[in-house]
Order: sequence, then structure tokens, then C-alpha cells
Amino acid sequence: MVSVKISVVGAGSAVFSISLIRDLCLTPSLSGSTVSLMDISRERLDAVYAICRRYAGETGSRLRIEKTLNRRESLREADFVVNTALTAGYARLREGWTIARRRGYRFGGSLHVMHDEAFWINFYQLMFFDSLMEDILEECPEAWHIQLANPVLAGVTYLGRRHSKVKTIGLCHGFTGVYRVASLLGLDASRIGFEASGVNHFIWLTSLTYEGEDVLPLLDDWITREAGKHSGKVGFSSELGPKAFDLYRRFGVFPVGDTCTPGGGSWPWWYHTDEETERRWREDPESWWEGFFTHNRETVEKIIRVSSDYSKKVTSVFPAEKSGEIIIPLIESIACDVPRVFQVNIINSDGLVPGIPTDFEVEVKAEVSGRGVRGIRARGLPKPLVAFILRDRVAPVEMELEAYEAGSRERLLELVEMDPWTRSEEQAEGLLNDILSIPYHEEMRRHYK
Repeated sequence: MVSVKISVVGAGSAVFSISLIRDLCLTPSLSGSTVSLMDISRERLDAVYAICRRYAGETGSRLRIEKTLNRRESLREADFVVNTALTAGYARLREGWTIARRRGYRFGGSLHVMHDEAFWINFYQLMFFDSLMEDILEECPEAWHIQLANPVLAGVTYLGRRHSKVKTIGLCHGFTGVYRVASLLGLDASRIGFEASGVNHFIWLTSLTYEGEDVLPLLDDWITREAGKHSGKVGFSSELGPKAFDLYRRFGVFPVGDTCTPGGGSWPWWYHTDEETERRWREDPESWWEGFFTHNRETVEKIIRVSSDYSKKVTSVFPAEKSGEIIIPLIESIACDVPRVFQVNIINSDGLVPGIPTDFEVEVKAEVSGRGVRGIRARGLPKPLVAFILRDRVAPVEMELEAYEAGSRERLLELVEMDPWTRSEEQAEGLLNDILSIPYHEEMRRHYK
């Protein structure tokens, strides 16, 4: 048994916190560990702390659970820092979207405007990442920083360049879409092997095996026979909807998880040119996001409600079974030297994904153990997809980071001009002026001179 300290920054992001505690309680090798829950919202922090304490007690876990509003206190001598914090909040995101709609922007390939990685949200996240890294280097310089908070794509890239002394690993559960592809084919997900690579929120299935045998031909056959009937049964903006199958037909590799859903920016734009086109492809990003925000709000309300309801056990609401998230298994692999392979987001320093810059984030499989994290080189993606990655993912992120680091309003304007729905400089300038004129964005106005 190994005892480690895990600092959870942004613990009020309740879904991740509950999953983390559940998995820790069910991981005997880490049962003597300390979890420090930290958030700036006392109400959310108290609710999550109460539930986690009760959960550990009900499962007989020896975990030591602490709470604090002080980030440095939480980080002090931590072995692992789990970052789930969203500093600007969804209300500011949605207000920006309302402004952008009036200016003619739509969902569909709009990574830095009509997406949850909008430039006015990422600004605060990047500032927070800078501050968090400084604290880590002072309070726990040997800790592993596990980034769950968006933007993983820009964040891991930025941290890998600017704060390379901190050991950062980005995690995203979008890759689990592979298991839903397997289920579609009637395959036992526990017996498949796969490779899905690219950059965060833009990964593609290049290999799928079942007990060592290639089963991608089964997917081709299923699409020929069943895709038409299936597409009419799934919800709108589904990761297994007609848009995903059409992209597979175009490129020969399957878009995984959030690659073409609203969670990844509803790439590409041409399936979203107008409402009629969206209906034809069973796309409705607006409703998808409404469902997301509703689910998030209801989950937080549920956790706050359960935290003060002692008439029932917490384990009756959140059963004592592993969540399926890889946060705790990854921590166990490093802390207890249990070699495993995980899907991670790291810097492409060894050319893990051919065609992507070596100082840019990539999502690949990696060998993880007590020796650390070693990315596994992926087979190449089709050249047309690499071209789209460079145009639609790498170039905008590079522009955003240049704007942020230089404090350049001109570069920020050019980022907006790169959006697929920008039709003129006047339109982009109008959007930027509208966003920056909101009173609570004074800090951002001052930053972008």
C-alpha cells in the first residue's frame, strides 16, 4: 500500500470529484492516501466534502479527506495535482455566445467562438494555469499535474512550452467513444484493442482489433447494412450519427468521441451551413449544449441535496463501483509502479503523431509506470486530415497563444478572423469590441492592449 497526497483544484466541479473519491475508495493500494479538496466556492466545496467523507466511511476506506479554500495549502507537499477548475464559468460563456450569434456566428468548426473553448474563457484559464504552475513549483515541485480542465489542447501546449518543469498530463474521456463503436458492432469492449490519435477533441480511429484480429472491415460492413436505419434512431449531434459515418467515408478513419460533436466544436463547418443542412445530417448543437448545461446544473443540485440528506446512504445514490475514468488508475500506475497503457494528452516531443509540430499537444497512447509517462508513436493519419489539423486546430491555437503571451489585441482580432463564420474584418472587430466591452472583462481589456 502506498500513501500519496492528491490535491483536487476546482473540487466543486463535482462530477470529477465524486468519481475520483469513488475510484480511490475502491483502489486498495492507495487506501491510506490524503485527498485535499480545494475550491473557491464554499457551498460547493462543503457539499463535495460532506459527500466524499460519507462515501469513504460507507465503503470502509482509510482515505484522509481534507477541504480548504486556500490553494497553496491544498498543494503543499502534494504528489498529484488534479486540475478541474473552470474560472470564468458557464454564464460568461453563454453570454458571449449570445453576442456572437447576433454577429452572425454559428456552431460548427468555431473552436474559439461558438465552443466552450471560446477566447474570452480561455484567457482566464491560461491566466489561472500560469498562477497554478507558479504555486506548484513553490509548494510541490515534484508533483504530477493532471489537467482535466479545458482547454486541454491549448493548455497542454502552453504548459509544455512555458512551464516545462512541471510534469503535466492532460486527460480527456472523449476517447471512450471507441467503446461505443465496439458496442455498435456487438463486440465485448473489454476484449478490443485500438489506436486513436490526433490532437485533443480531434482524434481518429486508425486501428480496431478484437482478440488481436482486425475488425475494421466489420465496421465497413455494418455501415453498408445498418447505418441508414441506425441514423434515424440516434439523437441529434450524436458521435455515432450520419455526420460521423460520412467523415469516415471521406477520410477512411473514424472520428472518435468529441471529434465531430458539439463537445469538440462541431467540426467541420460544412455540415452546419444552415438549419436545413443541419436537419439533413441530424445535427442540433444548440439543443446538445442545452442538454449539457441542464445535466451539469442538475448534477450539482443533486450533490448539494444529497450532501445534507442523511436519510439515505451516499452509496445508494453513487454506487460503490468504479467510474470508468482513468484518473485514479493512472495515479496508481505512477505511485505504485503498476505498468499500464493509457490514452493521454502530452507534448509531441518525440514525433508521436507524424505531421504535428513537435512542441504541440497530441493525444496518443502512452506507457505509464513508476518511471513516468512515455508516449507511444502512432501510425500516421491520412494527409488530408493532417492538413485540417494544421489549419483548424494548430493554427488557431498558435494565434491564440501568441495573442495571449504578447498581450496583443491585433493578434486576438486575427484569431477571430480565422473563424470559419467570419465574413469580414468589420464583423470580427464588432464581436471583439462587444466581448471586451462587457464590464467584467476589464482585466482582459487591459491585457490585450
